Formats: sequence, C-alpha cells, structure tokens
Amino acid sequence: MMRLSLFRYLVFFCLLTAASGCVSYQELVNFRDVPDQSGATEEIENALDLRIQPKDLLRVDVGSVDPEAALPFNQGAEGGNTSQASPQNIQLFQGYLVDDDGYIDIPLLGRVEAAGQTLESLQFLIRGKLKTYLKNPVVNVRYLNFKVTILGEVNVPGVVYLSNSRVTLLEALGMAGDLTDYANRASVLIIREQDGVRTKERINLQTDEIFNSEYYYLRQNDAIYVEPIKARTATVSDPAQRLLSYLAPILSVVTLGITLATRGN
Repeated sequence: MMRLSLFRYLVFFCLLTAASGCVSYQELVNFRDVPDQSGATEEIENALDLRIQPKDLLRVDVGSVDPEAALPFNQGAEGGNTSQASPQNIQLFQGYLVDDDGYIDIPLLGRVEAAGQTLESLQFLIRGKLKTYLKNPVVNVRYLNFKVTILGEVNVPGVVYLSNSRVTLLEALGMAGDLTDYANRASVLIIREQDGVRTKERINLQTDEIFNSEYYYLRQNDAIYVEPIKARTATVSDPAQRLLSYLAPILSVVTLGITLATRGN
C-alpha cells in the first residue's frame, strides 16, 4: 500500500509539472478585447495604395482592337524555349524589373518611370504613351514578385508569394496555416523596408487596435515574426518537460487501472 501511495504521489507530481507548460484559454484567443457589437460598421481609414519601388517585378499586359499590333509591347509574347523552365522562372521573362533609378524599359516606349506610382497610375501613364501606336489600348499592370516572409509560431513558415497587392496581416497568417497554440498573440513583429528606411512594429492580435494600424495592410517584402509564449520556451529548453508531457496521459491511465484493481481487491 505504501508503494501504491508513493506511486500516486509521483503521478500527481508529473501531472502538475506537465500542467505548468500548458497554454491557457486566454492566450489562444484572438481579438478577445473586440467589443461584441453585432452589425456595427466603421470607416476604413488605414487602407493604403501600394507604391512601386526599385527591384519590383511588374507584368505589363497590353491589348488593343488589333491584337497583332499590341504584340511588340507584351514582353515574352514571342515565346522562346521555356518548356523546361519552372512557372516562377517563366514569370521572370514576362516581367519588367524596376531598376535602381525607378524605371522600366518597354519596347518602343523606352524608359518609363514606375517607382513611386501605384499600379493604376502606371497603367494610366503607359496607356497614354501607347495611343501613339495603338487604337484604344488596354493596359493591365500587376506585381510578379509581391511577397512577404512569415516566421515563428505559424504552422507553415516561409516566403508567401501573393497575386493580390492589397493583402492584410490576417490573410498572410492564414496563408501560413494560422498561428500555432504556442504563438504569442500579443506580440507579432512586422519588419518593413521602404525608401531605404527600415521600421519595426509590434502588433497585438488580441485587441481591435490591429484594424486601425498602418501595418494591418502589408507592403512588398514585409517580414512577419510571431514569437513564442513562455510555455513553448519551456518545452524546447527542458527535455524533461517534453518527456513528462508525453508520459502524463500514460501515467493517468496506469493510475486509473491500479486504483480500480485496488478497489476490486
């Protein structure tokens, strides 16, 4: 009986130790401070128009009532041997790289200033230049290398390439498989480089302030780092902690079996 009591105390200690590394409900909830106002609306004041920067890769598609006349303005339209190339490499042949001075080179049109403009304003500029060569030209400009990097406590960390130039932080986290149970939702770091300046901002996903932050809408090459909570640090730094977390369910079953057997006797 004494051995049985000692074993029970040992099991209790293991369970207590394992529980110290558990994640609380409050730590898992996003937007817990958002008031419950069903049907409430608010103006979006922090929406941004992305500005083109040097090193951006742009795709420019030109159309016209005469498709053959528009061919020279569509980069990669002549094709080439791309049968062995990956889709991402093919895009490199179909895009215009904004040079360090902020210009792109378009056949016949020459150098066109792109840096500092939005996709819409660049479309308007190119369309005006094309009227000399084409009747009723149609221009579509989009990013080919718009990407953000997501690291830390997400299920699928890495570089995410985006086709939509208006992407929110929540959408990017969703593309990374959402946050893990050990993510510190109160401290998500966003690193941004623009016009030769690097800025850093921490976002708290548990408050509604995120929706009004200038970092809610992501920019080209933003880096997102989701730091871990202390419970994750304990499981990584202490192997015994991890072992106990695995043994706790087994010990619980063993304890229950011994208790039932003792009562049966």
